[in-house]
Amino acid sequence: MQRPIYISGRVMLSDGTPPPEPVVIERVCNGVVRPEGYTDSRGRFSIQLGQNQFVFADASVGGYGGTGFPGSQSTSSGALGPMSGGVSERDLSMCEIRANLAGYQSDQISLAGRRFMDRPDIGTIVLHRYGNVEGATISVTAMSAPKDAVKAFDKGRDAIRKQKWDDARKNLEKAVQIYPQYASAWCELGKAYEKLGNKTAAREAYQKSIEADNRYLPPYVQMATMAAESRNWQEVLETTDRILRLDPFNYPVMHLYNAVANFNLKHYTEAEKSAREVLKLDKAGRLPQANHILGVILAQRGDFQGAAENLRAYLKLSPNASNAQLVKDQLAKVEQLMQTAHSPQ
Repeated sequence: MQRPIYISGRVMLSDGTPPPEPVVIERVCNGVVRPEGYTDSRGRFSIQLGQNQFVFADASVGGYGGTGFPGSQSTSSGALGPMSGGVSERDLSMCEIRANLAGYQSDQISLAGRRFMDRPDIGTIVLHRYGNVEGATISVTAMSAPKDAVKAFDKGRDAIRKQKWDDARKNLEKAVQIYPQYASAWCELGKAYEKLGNKTAAREAYQKSIEADNRYLPPYVQMATMAAESRNWQEVLETTDRILRLDPFNYPVMHLYNAVANFNLKHYTEAEKSAREVLKLDKAGRLPQANHILGVILAQRGDFQGAAENLRAYLKLSPNASNAQLVKDQLAKVEQLMQTAHSPQ
């Protein structure tokens, strides 16, 4: 039986301070990741599991948008899996709760044995900073934001979660008017402008965010995504190169964008390198497009066995992709070439 199951707690950095910006709270069940909610400005959260329809997924957590290599449109449910409409107590037996903040490793708290009548508080989730990463998903400028700017920012983020884009725009414009160096507010304002169809204003807002804090990664990620959607591969390449210099570990989807950009610019060696990096980082197989692009490159190079392995992996991980028939045809051609290569002359 599905009954309301509530959890609450807090997220802290390893130095004992709360994150200065909202952090996504995720439920992980048998390797499937579902966003459940956000922390507030003090790092606290209180959510009902399975009621996540208003969680706004950033480009950094989404899957590849489906442009740029042969037959690339995917109809799979994306990196986050299907949104859940509720949970039962038995559903939680293999689940854990964690916080998602790129550049940080999260503690995980088991939900096994939790009942709907249990006390909601699950304690504190601690985020541990990865070393040797210059970029950050928390802007240092947020530390100095005046109280009124923070209040407007929080209202803007809340409106984004509820998909009230014009309300978000108004509040975030107020936040950056009060505090023009508010990098995270500029970035969220860019997202609101995008949803309102004003791509020019969105780009300008992301650029303002970067000018305020050039190590803050989210605006770069949004700009790379916009460039990919418009198939501006040179811009995708330049932007993802910068992202990956700042943080080569926590953005496998940006390695994928980089691979696709290089592929379309006919830089096949670089495309192969980036695709292999995706497969190295993407342990859960959430970005099978890397297998496809790697398979195409290896086929071009005459490595038919490697090509076949990657094309089969793509079809296994993304069986409902709209390009599945194309990939099956590519695989059949590769297998035919393998057979020819091994036939006695």
